[in-house]
Amino acid sequence: MLVLDDDVLVRMPVVQFLRDCGYHVVKAANTDEAITILQNTNTPVDVVLSEIDIPGSMNGFGFAQWARSVRPELKILLAGTPERTVQNAAELCEVGPTLKRPYDHKRVLHRIKRLLAARAEQGGGDATSCQLSPAPDVQNGRQLTRSHRRQSAESRD
Repeated sequence: MLVLDDDVLVRMPVVQFLRDCGYHVVKAANTDEAITILQNTNTPVDVVLSEIDIPGSMNGFGFAQWARSVRPELKILLAGTPERTVQNAAELCEVGPTLKRPYDHKRVLHRIKRLLAARAEQGGGDATSCQLSPAPDVQNGRQLTRSHRRQSAESRD
C-alpha cells in the first residue's frame, strides 16, 4: 500500500494506523517520490491513498492516471477537501464517493478492505494471500466471516 500525502501530520497517523492493521505501507510526500516507488517492480503496492492537491510533477488526478497506466490492477483512493474536486475524484476512482481529508482512519480501512475484496472476487487474487494481509474483522468480540463482512458493508452503504 502507498500513502501519498505532503502533510506529514496527516500522512504519518494514517500510515501508522494502517500498519497497526497489518498492512505493509510505503509513503511518499509528492508524486515524484510515488512514481519512483511504483517504477520499482519489487515494491508490492495494491492500493494507493493519495491526496488530490499533491506537490510534484503532476497532481493526484494525473498521478492516478499514470499509476493505472503502469499498474492496471492498482486500486486508487483519492482524497480531497473541496466538494467539486471530491466529485471528480469519485468519477475517476469508479467507486465514489471518495475520502475527505483529514482522514477518518476507520473509513480508510473500510474502503481499502472493500477494494481488495472486490479485486479478489474479480479473480485478481485473494486479498488475504498478498503481502498486505489485513487484520481480521472483528465486531462485538467475534471474528466476522466473509458473508458477515458483506452484510455489514451493505448495511453501512
